[in-house]
Amino acid sequence: MKNTKNKNNEKIQLREAIAIGIGGMVGGGIFAVLGLAVSLAKGGTPIAFLIAGVLALFTAYSYSKLSQAFPDKGGTVRFVNEGFGKTIFSGSINNLLWVSYVIMLGLYASAFGSYAPNLLEITGRYSLDTHLYSSAIIILATAINYYSVKVVSKIESYAVVIKLIILIAFIFIGGYGLFENPNVTQLAFSNWETPVNLLTGGMVIFVAYEGFELIANAAPDIKDPKKNISKAYLYSVVFVIVLYIIIAIVTVGSLPFSEIAKAEDYVLAEAAKPLLGKIGFTIITVAALISTFSAINASLYGGSRVSFEIAEDDELPSEFTRQLWNQPIGLFITAILTLILTNTMHLESISTAGSVGFLLIFAIVNYIAFRFSKQIKANKMIPLLGCLFCSIALVTLILQQFTANKTGVIVSLSVIVMCFLIEYIYKTLERKNIR
Repeated sequence: MKNTKNKNNEKIQLREAIAIGIGGMVGGGIFAVLGLAVSLAKGGTPIAFLIAGVLALFTAYSYSKLSQAFPDKGGTVRFVNEGFGKTIFSGSINNLLWVSYVIMLGLYASAFGSYAPNLLEITGRYSLDTHLYSSAIIILATAINYYSVKVVSKIESYAVVIKLIILIAFIFIGGYGLFENPNVTQLAFSNWETPVNLLTGGMVIFVAYEGFELIANAAPDIKDPKKNISKAYLYSVVFVIVLYIIIAIVTVGSLPFSEIAKAEDYVLAEAAKPLLGKIGFTIITVAALISTFSAINASLYGGSRVSFEIAEDDELPSEFTRQLWNQPIGLFITAILTLILTNTMHLESISTAGSVGFLLIFAIVNYIAFRFSKQIKANKMIPLLGCLFCSIALVTLILQQFTANKTGVIVSLSVIVMCFLIEYIYKTLERKNIR
């Protein structure tokens, strides 16, 4: 009886599972892509976040059913392998998942680099190039991951609480200020972009929602999984949709579009100025730095584990299962790749590449849930619609961004091709070695 109690105490409760989902989504994404969303959707920015959120909800349903049927710390990696076996295709998609983690890390690091100089300017100190801040935070987070996984976990748990408190306070204070702010008229229907641009805006910022998939990695440890896994996905995604929409309303209603464009990379801090002045700007800047730092910390840990899981499934060379300084070697490789990406690409291109990667992965996961609908006891139509919507959104994003952000599209497609090519070469060489 005593052992049973101990095991139950070690299990993840519903509120903790919800916190994992919310913490994964409300990382650095909202701070990184909010200004980009406004530049694409203008007054329709809240609608762009709603579109992306609805897509996340459909996909979260597929994830919840697959997580209950195939609980595994590998999460998405396990689902893809269940759906297609251990083939070149599944290996390529799993490799894309790892690369998408690297892209997200680049997004968070770029956001940190955009907010950090503002804090130093407030204190009157000399401001350095943003890439130096981005690189420094990646190196620091890597060092912490090597030092102690427990420290990573503690930083994440404290950071989730701090950033949510600050963001909710921003909503209430900023929302109150909207009653007297003339910029609130920017939310009018006449200031919305075209439906295609609203959809594209939602898809470019889709990376701000992708973190709900972390619940899948925790599924084996969730208490009463039949009841709590689906609730964890639903409650966390709905909460974040509402949070993002209100943040978008407050931001667009607080600042003229010209000022939002000028402060695109740190717009959330700028939006706190009209009511709270420099104090509000400073508080949001601190929140952004804490959020992006914790997101980098957690994503480095997650990325290194994903590469380890893929290698264990023989979809990456066995060398990736080796350790360097008591951590998977994937941690070091992930950090190096993130440093290269952060210092060579613009934030918009990174965001596009991240969204393309996750939209493709989520379309495939929805398809797997559709195929296994009887086995996993899912409503067949929801995964089918999720797959269809993800596919339409992916194609729309690529076509629209090809004219507006050709570099981002080229990088996105090159990454996908590279993942397939590397997996094909690896499997071909492995077969030759076996012979």
